[in-house]
Amino acid sequence: QIFQPLHTLRSAEKELLPGFHQYEWQPALKNVSSTWDVGIIDGLSGWASYVDDVPADTIARRFRYDVALVSALKDLEEDIMEGLRVRGLDDSSCTSGFTVVVKESCDGMGDVSEKHGSGPAVPEKAVRFSFTIMSINIRLDEEKDAVTIFQEEKPNSELSCRPLCLMFVDESDHETLTAILGPVVTERKSMLESRLILPIGGMQRSFRFFFRGTGYDEKMVREMEGLEASGSTYVCTLCDSTRAEASKNMVLHSVTRSHGENLERYEIWRTNPFSESADELRDRVKGVSAKPFMETQPTLDALHCDIGNATEFYKIFQDEIGEVFLKSNPSREERRRWRSALDKQLRKKLKVKPVMRMNGNYARRLMTREAVEAVCELVPSEERREALLKLIDLYLQMKPVWRSSFPARDCPDQLCRYSYNSQQFADLLQTTFKYRYDGKITNYLHKTLAHVPEIIERDGSIGAWASEGNESGNKLFRRFRKMNARQSKAFELEDVLKH
Repeated sequence: QIFQPLHTLRSAEKELLPGFHQYEWQPALKNVSSTWDVGIIDGLSGWASYVDDVPADTIARRFRYDVALVSALKDLEEDIMEGLRVRGLDDSSCTSGFTVVVKESCDGMGDVSEKHGSGPAVPEKAVRFSFTIMSINIRLDEEKDAVTIFQEEKPNSELSCRPLCLMFVDESDHETLTAILGPVVTERKSMLESRLILPIGGMQRSFRFFFRGTGYDEKMVREMEGLEASGSTYVCTLCDSTRAEASKNMVLHSVTRSHGENLERYEIWRTNPFSESADELRDRVKGVSAKPFMETQPTLDALHCDIGNATEFYKIFQDEIGEVFLKSNPSREERRRWRSALDKQLRKKLKVKPVMRMNGNYARRLMTREAVEAVCELVPSEERREALLKLIDLYLQMKPVWRSSFPARDCPDQLCRYSYNSQQFADLLQTTFKYRYDGKITNYLHKTLAHVPEIIERDGSIGAWASEGNESGNKLFRRFRKMNARQSKAFELEDVLKH
């Protein structure tokens, strides 16, 4: 057992928790206290003492954002000094000009209810907000380009992903979620306008921070950015396309949405300055219908993209087994038969058990050449089998481009061919598989086909900015809560957060 009870932490271990290291901000942070020795705080501090019959002090625990960032930087102290040395920079002259790029992730975790005790099952849902330090650069003078002195090699590991805030909230409960994350947003905003002064390697150095909220699945992005839910006609969180347009023109779209634009559109939605009808107004604001409250980067989450596309392929496989392209609306009974045939075949050939909800591991197994070959054994006509194999081959050419953390290094050829491959893929869907894509398309398939090259050109990667590290952290949350936390409501989140 590596975890000691928390009151026995030794000084060496206390050092690892936020609130140990002294630092200052210049200018001082707006709306944020200047004390630095702040440990775990109540996520709802200052709010009413009850929220829907729950004593509010049990709902959320978090670190103050700036305190947590300082702790993370001190953890990387040796890497920073090593990076300066490797780059041949004299560390005594490098005291300012550091920029730190931070990835933010936030994710709801379905059911985390306690598994013991009788009585009615209470759905307990949790949300975790965390951040990863992606890179640290230094710019020595204005003319020269910045030099990277630290780059997170495993941006999707739960080890590089630091929890900032844990809350027992349903991610769909917008009011409570915004109440808890509101202060986080305020802290983050004030840090953008200030520089952190922190001793690293024995000298005071100044750091600026850039935050990029990319580790969100589509549901969370839509919630944070005030867009309609995933089933909306406005199919995309990156462009204004409608579902019908996206199914006709699958590839040629560009990224146009942004946090600023969403805020402007919300104002138009709220005030209706042109006195339009509800439909006209909705078309003008392209599905923005609530106030955006947290800035997210318009990007695509690689993990959920994988899962969304696998869900779609799973349905295509069933349709092909049942030859849906020949018939119109088959009965429920028939569909159930095709599904069980598919599950049976996958279990027999690949040893994959059917899952209730598509998950990352199942998606990875399903989207392979060998899985499709197994499915093809159940598909009657030869030409449909060929089409399916061609579809998966194109998909497997495209996937590494948005999965890889460093695509230009890891799969340069596939990166170059991406636009061509996605065009081929789209042509195939619009001809051979027209029965599924007539006027409709799934959200993630649209993003995969239309937006990947542009995002990679802008950010250099999609995979590195995924929510995967945060999702892996969810497993740890469940484990620590079961094994390493005190059983009292007032303390359990605090213990999990410490671990």
